[in-house]
Amino acid sequence: MRVLLALGGNAMTSPEGRARPEDQIAAAEVAMRAVAALVARDVEVVLTHGNGPQVGNLLVKNEIAASIVPPVPLDWCGAQTQATLGFVLMNALEAALAARGVDRPCATVVTRTLVDADDPGFARPSKPIGRFLPREEAAVLVAHGETWEDRGERGWRRVVASPEPREILDVPAVRALVAAGFVVVANGGGGVPVVREDDRLRGVEAVIDKDLGAALLGRSLGADVLVVATDVAHAVLRFGTPDAEPIGRVAVSRLRALASEGHFASGSMGPKVDAACRFVEQGGTRAVITTLERILDAVEGNAGTIVVPDQS
Repeated sequence: MRVLLALGGNAMTSPEGRARPEDQIAAAEVAMRAVAALVARDVEVVLTHGNGPQVGNLLVKNEIAASIVPPVPLDWCGAQTQATLGFVLMNALEAALAARGVDRPCATVVTRTLVDADDPGFARPSKPIGRFLPREEAAVLVAHGETWEDRGERGWRRVVASPEPREILDVPAVRALVAAGFVVVANGGGGVPVVREDDRLRGVEAVIDKDLGAALLGRSLGADVLVVATDVAHAVLRFGTPDAEPIGRVAVSRLRALASEGHFASGSMGPKVDAACRFVEQGGTRAVITTLERILDAVEGNAGTIVVPDQS
């Protein structure tokens, strides 16, 4: 069995949400113990991860230094965090595997994701990132070519495009490593967004949804199961109300119908539900949304929101 495991941002921060280096290392150690348990069962595992807190930290450094050195572009931030988090995850996973007496090599691939240069998101950036700033500080970054919006009393906030991922360009490298027996970390943060211009690739200022990137990577690799590890055990109907109802096993068309009724917030559960549906619609055996602590049961189809093809 081949599993694509997508770790949410909470898997790389402290329970309180801190993202200091020591917090990230400790969180990775907890997460990789669960992954090592999967590998010990001879499951082929490919890991991907969010990078929101880490990119956020880099953006703060950009903002503080903007009057002295040019800000690092967002695609560079994505590449840097892929490499950094891959390094941290590999160290933690190798230690967890050694504790189980399992000898499996690990590798990280800094991964590029192709998007369309004419994606509508580039014409009207709408995804907010980073922190709020006073107008005067935001103006320095606007002068560097960034797009910022006035958000009222809270201040100004940067907005960027969030284009649709079309192709994971470095899948051949990931596939070769998996075939050679490696546990691979790839496509962190949805991948570094690039466009093709005159047969050349160019990085762009954008953020790809990590869950949609995970679904695309999983199907590109022929994974059987996609597990989206987050901070809740299930997707929930009527979330936050007295009538809240966790969703267990569900056919993909039924979950699509529930999504169209507005049950899943666009900034949180919505992309996870969309990713799970895409994965199954494109041939995956099942996709599961649950907590990191339940990934063993999730892989076996015994925990979380389990999305299956309509005829299952």
